[in-house]
Amino acid sequence: MRYIHVCALFLMSVFLTSCGQNQPNVPKDNIRSEIKDIGPNIMVRNIKKGKNGTILIAGPNNSSFGDVFRYDGKSFTNLTSKIGSHQFWDVLEDERGNIWFTSTDSGVYYYNGKSIQHFTTTEGLANNRVRSVYEDKAGIIWFGTGNGLSRYDGKSFRNFKNPNASLFYKEGHLNNDINTIIEDKSGKLWVGTQGDAFVYDGKKFTTLTHKGEPFLDVWGIMEDRKGNIWLSGFNGWKVSQTGGLWRYDGSNFTKVSQRGAYAIIEGKKGNIWTTGSVNPANWAIQALSRYDAKSLYSNKPAVTEIMSGSAFMGLLEANDGSIWFGDATGVYRYDG
Repeated sequence: MRYIHVCALFLMSVFLTSCGQNQPNVPKDNIRSEIKDIGPNIMVRNIKKGKNGTILIAGPNNSSFGDVFRYDGKSFTNLTSKIGSHQFWDVLEDERGNIWFTSTDSGVYYYNGKSIQHFTTTEGLANNRVRSVYEDKAGIIWFGTGNGLSRYDGKSFRNFKNPNASLFYKEGHLNNDINTIIEDKSGKLWVGTQGDAFVYDGKKFTTLTHKGEPFLDVWGIMEDRKGNIWLSGFNGWKVSQTGGLWRYDGSNFTKVSQRGAYAIIEGKKGNIWTTGSVNPANWAIQALSRYDAKSLYSNKPAVTEIMSGSAFMGLLEANDGSIWFGDATGVYRYDG
């Protein structure tokens, strides 16, 4: 492994602008940086917490392939440099301290701190295109592949496909082209796909709909402290009733914003943070946005754009309360 030393992270100034209310005069906020060597510097797709306050970052170092980095508060370590050039998309450090790397061209890699093991369809993985990895409460590792869900219990894979027909796309396989997975407090899996999002309770697949319309191409799903599920339907070329940011309280869906979200997190102060599209008429206009906790349940929640641009993806709140997010130029840290 090679270490990439960082004195701080990316220098830039961002203006805070508030939507849905009068625009106050606000000071500039600085994201300080000084980089000696190249770290994640193009498209950061996912950012996850590792053990002992470390941060794991999956994203490419060039236009074709990618790497996974670990940041320990002082320097970056390239965890995948010895694996070779692959299109790494997601990363997970499990409860036992093992690290999983998913790729969209060569399946899954497992690193136990000493050796690397490679899993593909030959070992039982459902598909070698893997965009997401998730560990459930029982310690089972789930993979979102291009051909359904793969469940790994430490010994073997068991694969699951959503049998429900697509409610919008003619291409039924899109319902099994998985983007993201989370487990809620009751043990159900909420799954975003390239087609219709669904819930899997261990026995049945249920398509998520609002007034008969499915939530399409869902990337961001999150359960907050109150048990509400937040998700974002596709916000682009198709004018959809389910586009934008939504909250589900167990009985009803409430539309929070027309803005979409690639990633959604709840901060320590109760604010909801998102990355992704902000304009349904032009999906290429994207931002890091903060929804104020005090107004989340009002008709027009106060939202602040922290930074805008053309591509915002990975998102994480670190242990110190700073917000880490990825865009088309690398990874940023915002201290508030």
